Amino acid sequence: MKNKVHNHKYLEARRKELRKKLTIAEATLWRHLQRKQLKGRKFRRLHSIKNYVVDFYCVSEKIIIELDGAIHLDFAQQNYDYERTQVLESLGFKVLRFENKLIFENIIDVLEEICNHFKD
Repeated sequence: MKNKVHNHKYLEARRKELRKKLTIAEATLWRHLQRKQLKGRKFRRLHSIKNYVVDFYCVSEKIIIELDGAIHLDFAQQNYDYERTQVLESLGFKVLRFENKLIFENIIDVLEEICNHFKD
């Protein structure tokens, strides 16, 4: 039997809690990703994979998008992010990370970078 990696029940409350507390950067990017607005791709927000809740996930492309605020400048957080990315990439996902400020300063480039990782 195949191990389930998506949306474990024990993370459901955490996902719901995070959805209620989106950062401004997450809400801004979500407005561009929801309802298949980006080249017809469906994105999910605050989706869990293994033991991690990722900011955004595109099922068809196996792309994870993470937005990084100031906390991600902390050395311990950077190590955690690196290990987390390694685990997710070992499962076949592509992890894209963007600083929050890029969402506000140049959303068009962020969206283009995401599209550059689409298969077609």
